[in-house]
Amino acid sequence: MTFDIVLFGATGYTGRLVAEVLQSVDSATQPLRWAMAGRSLEKLKSVRTDIGAPESLPLLVAEATDAAAIAELVRQTRLVITTVGPYQRYGDVLVDACAREGTDYVDLCGESTWMATKVRQLGETAKRSGARIVFSCGFDSVPFDLGVVFLQTEALRRFGQPLGAVQGVMRVMKGGFSGGTIASAMATIEASERDPRLAATMQDPFALTPGFEGPIQPDGASAKFLDSIGVWSGPFVMAPINTKNVHRTNHLLDYLWGRDFTYEERMQAGKGEQGRRRAVKMARNARWQNRLLGFPPVRWCLQRWVLPKPGEGPTAQQRESGQFEIVFVGQAPSLRAVVTGDRDPGYGSTARMLAQSALCLLHEADRSVTAGGVWTPGASMGMLLVQRLREHAGLTFEIESTAA
Repeated sequence: MTFDIVLFGATGYTGRLVAEVLQSVDSATQPLRWAMAGRSLEKLKSVRTDIGAPESLPLLVAEATDAAAIAELVRQTRLVITTVGPYQRYGDVLVDACAREGTDYVDLCGESTWMATKVRQLGETAKRSGARIVFSCGFDSVPFDLGVVFLQTEALRRFGQPLGAVQGVMRVMKGGFSGGTIASAMATIEASERDPRLAATMQDPFALTPGFEGPIQPDGASAKFLDSIGVWSGPFVMAPINTKNVHRTNHLLDYLWGRDFTYEERMQAGKGEQGRRRAVKMARNARWQNRLLGFPPVRWCLQRWVLPKPGEGPTAQQRESGQFEIVFVGQAPSLRAVVTGDRDPGYGSTARMLAQSALCLLHEADRSVTAGGVWTPGASMGMLLVQRLREHAGLTFEIESTAA
């Protein structure tokens, strides 16, 4: 292989941030054989200059829909990182080629309907070729997927048994979602309107576990008081995709946490009457947002005038001033953990999580354990990735309390 890693989409906003991380890794440790790829050579050259990379850093030109160019690209590398979304519009050719050619693959996908399709389509192909396909290696869903892995690992060590139920609660989130994430969400809504079956996939917490349907999961759409931490909570916008990935991790780990395992994910609203009112308002707003987004004119206006466009994002100062904190509460027995990040979740932390996921898969994930197939970060890398994120990505994973 010519390269260890090819970063596809390096000229986009998030891709450029990932390129900065890879360049810093290449400068700080042993040389990394990597290249940047995209559809414009001139833009790639500009990014190479901006991140302080040498002119010797290879640049590859390929369109996301050019099957021949993409096939040639994936044959040159051990692993591809892609930030080119929405994946349901621009991702098929690349991930299909990786699965055929035996090239490892990581992305930022939070598009559950597309992922469900690819799980079915590519599972056997990737197994035969040895390609390890790992979706959702950014804010959706690394802190959540790995947070549950960390908590369950500690429960097994302390108690000799897994936790039957886990609540993930977003306590602090400073920083916005990327324009690419929003574009992906809009594309999913539009696809569901064309094919009503996709709407059922979006609602199914076990959409990524073909052949298995677990117990009824907790309701995440209403206001709810959480006895475990004494606060009111409302719906969390990323719960639908994170929940699917957590259940797929359990599925891929041969139900290490049990076939009756339940998981819910919520947003903290506060304590007392003020917290209750805020939680009710959050639930009401979520219902109205879902209804309004069902109207194409509303989506058009939001995308045209309000929401960030793909390729847009905050300043470096805004990224560095962001943060997030998630508490994971397990029951039967009781255990609590906290995951934090020291950058804004949608950009600064996501870029580092994606790059470190790629490096972990490439250098640390044992192929005798993580063979070819379609994986989650938690099932493919688990505690290896937890440790790497602690050391290189500004995340913490800590046990907070064992109190009930």
